[in-house]
Amino acid sequence: MPDAYGFLLDAELSKAFDVWSGYLNSRTGEDAGARARLRDLLEAARTAAAEDELAHARALVAEIYDEAETAGLPWAPARPAPEEADREARDYAKDELRKVFTVRRREELDSIGIYLSVTRRRFRALPDLDAATRRDIDYICARAGMALDLAHETAARRELERLEALARRLGVKP
Repeated sequence: MPDAYGFLLDAELSKAFDVWSGYLNSRTGEDAGARARLRDLLEAARTAAAEDELAHARALVAEIYDEAETAGLPWAPARPAPEEADREARDYAKDELRKVFTVRRREELDSIGIYLSVTRRRFRALPDLDAATRRDIDYICARAGMALDLAHETAARRELERLEALARRLGVKP
């Protein structure tokens, strides 16, 4: 099985490289010296990533954001909020994971995702659900979602079983 977590870490860097390359390749009329420093940092980050020095590459990407903020470049990419960065990295990683998984494996993971989505929607339609049960549902769905993000079918199915047990207890058709 491919290292899905590794794909997520690589995706964080790939996304940052794409965003900063796009910005630096555009003509914004901003401080040329600051942009040159950013370009040098980006190249150093790419080199570090290519040499499998991912921690150093991430530190350089953070330095790029800091340098852009210090230089006051109004058109420079803003540092994404943690949840936004995670969401974007997952999107990048999913594209890469799809390239290495068999069709059958992708279909299995997709079917779990669809089942999870439909079941969660059915729970949300319940009018008299107490707050504690809603938290349980959100927690189980989040765990299943994380398992799917990491392409861990067994863990995702285990969380779905927990969700199905809750559905049976509440009389919801899974």
